[in-house]
Amino acid sequence: MQYYVYILTNKSNQVLYTGVTNDLVRRMYEHRHHLDADSFTAKYKVTKLVHFEHTNDVRAAIQREKQIKSWSRARKDDLITQSNPTWDDLYNSILG
Repeated sequence: MQYYVYILTNKSNQVLYTGVTNDLVRRMYEHRHHLDADSFTAKYKVTKLVHFEHTNDVRAAIQREKQIKSWSRARKDDLITQSNPTWDDLYNSILG
């Protein structure tokens, strides 16, 4: 099974959200359609996928999520910029 650590932002790239899932397409659908209307991502309109990583190890995915969440905003920005220099929405690339 694949596990994904991902980072979302809003339209203006001001807010970051880091999460982990075993189904990135499903999870993105949930975020984009605000299935939990009271969630952080719904409140701040955080629906733009700007970074994701995958692993077969659920423990490694959870650990990586915690690691990224502990980082400063500048370090998260650097991570995103390394893999996605223009901060494009990567959603279409995961639809396959």
